[in-house]
Amino acid sequence: MPSCFPPLSAVRWLLLVILLGCGFAAQAVSLPAAAVGAQQQKSASRESTPSEEDKKAGYAALAEILENDSARQQLVKQLRDAGSQKSESSTTPVIVPPEPEEKTVLQSLTELTRQYGGAFASQFVRLHNNIVSAPHKSFNKKTFFNALNHFLMLAAALFAIYWLMRWCVSPLFRRMGRWGRRNNHQRTNWLHLPVTILGAFFIDLALLAAALFIGQILSDNLNGGNRTIAYQQGLFLNAFALIEFFKTILRLIFCPHYPDLRFFHIRNPSAFYWNTRLSWLSGVIGYGLLVIVPIVTNQVNVQTGALVNVVIMGSITVWALWLIITNKRDVQLALLQLADRTLSFFAIFIRAFAVIWHWLAGAYFIALFFFSMFNPGNSLKFMMSATVQSLAIIGFGALLSGMLTRWIAKTIILSPDLRRNYPQLQQRVNSWIHVSLKAARILTVFAVMLLLLNAWHLFNLWEWLTVGGGEKLVDVIIRVAMILFFSAVGWTLLASLIESRLASDSHGRPMPSARTRTLLTLFRNALAVVISTITIMILLSEIGVNIAPLLAGAGALGLAVSFGSQTLVKDIITGIFIQFENGMNTGDLVTIGAITGTVERMSIRSVGVRQDTGAYHIIPWSSITTFANFVRGIGSFVANYDVDRSEESDRVNATLQAAVKALMENEEIRGMVIGEPNFAGLVGLTNQAFTVRVSFTTQPLKQWTVRFALDEQVKKHFDAAGIKPPHQTVEVMQTGTDVAGAAAALPPPA
Repeated sequence: MPSCFPPLSAVRWLLLVILLGCGFAAQAVSLPAAAVGAQQQKSASRESTPSEEDKKAGYAALAEILENDSARQQLVKQLRDAGSQKSESSTTPVIVPPEPEEKTVLQSLTELTRQYGGAFASQFVRLHNNIVSAPHKSFNKKTFFNALNHFLMLAAALFAIYWLMRWCVSPLFRRMGRWGRRNNHQRTNWLHLPVTILGAFFIDLALLAAALFIGQILSDNLNGGNRTIAYQQGLFLNAFALIEFFKTILRLIFCPHYPDLRFFHIRNPSAFYWNTRLSWLSGVIGYGLLVIVPIVTNQVNVQTGALVNVVIMGSITVWALWLIITNKRDVQLALLQLADRTLSFFAIFIRAFAVIWHWLAGAYFIALFFFSMFNPGNSLKFMMSATVQSLAIIGFGALLSGMLTRWIAKTIILSPDLRRNYPQLQQRVNSWIHVSLKAARILTVFAVMLLLLNAWHLFNLWEWLTVGGGEKLVDVIIRVAMILFFSAVGWTLLASLIESRLASDSHGRPMPSARTRTLLTLFRNALAVVISTITIMILLSEIGVNIAPLLAGAGALGLAVSFGSQTLVKDIITGIFIQFENGMNTGDLVTIGAITGTVERMSIRSVGVRQDTGAYHIIPWSSITTFANFVRGIGSFVANYDVDRSEESDRVNATLQAAVKALMENEEIRGMVIGEPNFAGLVGLTNQAFTVRVSFTTQPLKQWTVRFALDEQVKKHFDAAGIKPPHQTVEVMQTGTDVAGAAAALPPPA
């Protein structure tokens, strides 16, 4: 809870002001040392003289101290102690603000409610006294009507001149509207129409400034040398400037006479309806409170002026609430239709505003009614100023957010060379830029909300940014943005370099080896984890989180996890060594244990193998003790062929060589074979057959293709040469008889 006591320097200055105000007769009394010290400081340096703002702050601080019983008693005691000390004392008494007393949230809320409730009630009492017990003023009929005539002459002349000036530039507005709308339809440049609308708005402001200049000249010549008439005409000129400026804002929004300069899609009857009624509202309120009420108060009496103020504002408030209730549904439907046509980002805010717009508008006019009761002139200026500031802030924020939204929808196209060398760079750059623009759009909305609160004096933005929490928040946001920026740039550069090595040969570059692709992929994943972890830790440190316990906890947790995840650590270490030894890569045909298949995926913990049956196996690295890789350098196979024992071995070998020769004449098969086939001749002999052998060395994974083609050729040549395969014999044993007499060999086949 913030302290309710001022700083020490403010208390000292206040004591000086209070004691000096008691008169020079009290100079014989010893001043408190704090006051004396303040006087010496003032005489020593003129630069330390408090400003008006310091004085106001000091008065407010002293009032807060005096309102608190315990704080007041402590301050009185310190003043008495300071006054009772001898003047020759070497020690200077110091007045220390009392320690703030701890209050609960309920007590603070009660005090705040009592404070504002009392102020509100006192304003009603003041209004009642102005109406009932204010002193009467004599009414001079001749003076009043003389001033009224001069006033009406100025008003009529000024309105006529202003209307004539705006009528003269109306053709220019029509041409500007048609030009901006035509370029907007042709989509040549979307900025043409907003620039045209703003140009027309500034021309309208220039006309208003010219009319005010002419009005001031007329006022100097139509006041008859009467200070009262000049004062009343000055009131009118001030009210004219304020009200017509607000009407200029209304014409910027609705633009009833020049539809082409209308920024929003509003039908002409609706635009004319709302522009007319809001203009009447602003005119009646402005001229009523800024002109009629002051003139009646000065020329008639205070009571009549207060009653006129109540009548004007009461009537306007009732009329405004009736307009809001009558048009509640129509405005809501129009806002929802506008949300359907606009961008999705703005549609959210428009739909939310469509639900609560009547509550906000009603609260606006009710607040204006109460403010005008207490302080007619200043309240209206404040409300109009806050309204214009709010419209300007919302308009600028919508324009900036719209530009950011359009930029988000665009894509940056890099040169063909960069896209060829760094395939993922364009996508990654666009993704980072889109995220940055979305963050900037969110910050824009946040800034608009703060500016709106500051415009209505609900929040002191400058103090919050300079001495409050805003300074730290802005500093943290800038630091976080810089950290994220450098992390994104670092990751983009490193990842792009890795991906450039992983690019295929579709652009004429050599294809990297499978081992290189695997290692680079693992390195990229590890790099992503490291950069993300470091960035998160730095961000937590920047936003005020003490990461020392996190690091200590992470170390203890890592120690505990290491004991429970020995298998995982073993998987990682084994996988790293297998990769560095180039044991297998993605796409290799391997046999791991009883599983033979193609390597589809390799991670830091396991390898994924797909069998020819379609089954997918995930095998941890630690479970691999031995494995076979069929694509390391060469492939080979040994072909054995069994023939009947009665065949001649030379003829069989010659026929086999003829089959191999016919196979090698096939250019496609010959390109798969490395070197020449190796004939081993007769390599096996049994009672029914003998075996001949030939072996081949092939390209990796081509041994099966060559073997299948060889089998086809051997069958053709063996069949053509009449070489018979070995015959199988079956021996039947009968139980219960002599084996020698019962055994009979089957007759040989024909």
